[in-house]
Amino acid sequence: MLATATAASLRVALVVAVAAMLAFNYFFLPPYGTLTIADPQNWVALFVFFAVAIVASQLSGALRRRSVESLARQRDLERLYALSRSLLLTEDDTAIARGIARAIADVFGAPGVALFDSLQNSVNWGGEVERPELEGVLHDVARHGRTIQDGNAVVTAIRLGRAPIGSLAVIGAALNDTVLQSVTNLVAIGLERARGQAASARAEAARQNSELRAALLDAVAHEFKTPLTSMKAAASALRLATLPPERQTELVDIVNEDLARVEALVNDAVQMLRIDAGDFTVHRERHRVEDILSPVFKEFEQRLDGHSANYVIPKGLEILADRPLVQLAARQLLDNALKYAPSKASIEMRADSRESGVEISVMNSGSYIPEHEHARVTERFYRGSGAHHVAGTGMGLAIVRQIVEAHGGSLRLESSRESGTRFIMNFPAGDGAV
Repeated sequence: MLATATAASLRVALVVAVAAMLAFNYFFLPPYGTLTIADPQNWVALFVFFAVAIVASQLSGALRRRSVESLARQRDLERLYALSRSLLLTEDDTAIARGIARAIADVFGAPGVALFDSLQNSVNWGGEVERPELEGVLHDVARHGRTIQDGNAVVTAIRLGRAPIGSLAVIGAALNDTVLQSVTNLVAIGLERARGQAASARAEAARQNSELRAALLDAVAHEFKTPLTSMKAAASALRLATLPPERQTELVDIVNEDLARVEALVNDAVQMLRIDAGDFTVHRERHRVEDILSPVFKEFEQRLDGHSANYVIPKGLEILADRPLVQLAARQLLDNALKYAPSKASIEMRADSRESGVEISVMNSGSYIPEHEHARVTERFYRGSGAHHVAGTGMGLAIVRQIVEAHGGSLRLESSRESGTRFIMNFPAGDGAV
């Protein structure tokens, strides 16, 4: 009987108690074999059996209820933990609200979840069930900060501090008030985290744009010094009336060449700003590689300053590319090679036809980039360990990479202490290279 009272309900326990009393009366109390209940011992036995049944049933029921509640609380905690982990691991901040709605639907098995973000003024759905008519309710709940029941959906406000920042609707899932409040707190934290990261990203973008403009202005000003100094000297010399005509012509040519260089510097700076902002379009046309690179290399030869240079471009090699962009990339690589080339180092520009397309490479024989820096040298503003004594913006190689990738190609680096450093631009073949 005690086992029955512990395992079963109170009604079953009472029935078993009556049956036990009758059996006790029939087999153990005189007159044996009868159900006489005149003997007071029968009433005592019945009372004892009833008392044991009631006490044991109540105690076991309380224990069962506590066990069920404990399991429910454990399940709720596990779900809340899974939800918090899902929110913390969400990387796509542009779709954080939609991700939160989906995570709640998945974790709590809700057929549908709607999340209204007041800042974005948007409703995001998760799960298989959507009820568009709830969108007005979500707006109203977010304004007044209350909780309402709408059919099989519960709609509650999401608060950050005292002020509501949105609202949440859970359709077809039974959540107690404590769990629902915990969910809304996690949602508030997730939304605030996303907003903080978005603000941080905007601040970082503004900082980098400011740094880019300052760096480009500094680089352009530095590059301007040489041609401006040359033009100033030539102009001063032209004022002398005693100069022979051939010398005057030579000085005029110097001024014209340096003016062209200044114009190219300005154009490159503007183009680099557009490329960095993603505001450029690739206009592919068929060109001979020699026609693209020869003017760049001739301009570069005037700045060798004692370095030897080698130019290896096969005749007839063609490429389908944007000529000004490829020339800008080539100038950046040549400028980079010259800046980092030690005295007596040689510089080489070459082009080769490959199965994958056309490779254009620039090498200087004296510099070395450690392997652990290879993956970072094309990052914006990154300057390697050997760059502290070299003027620059840290943007050149990043611009080259963007230009090559915009053509569908790739930029790679080869560097060793024995042979130096070579940057290789690979432009895919397709219909563009023969």
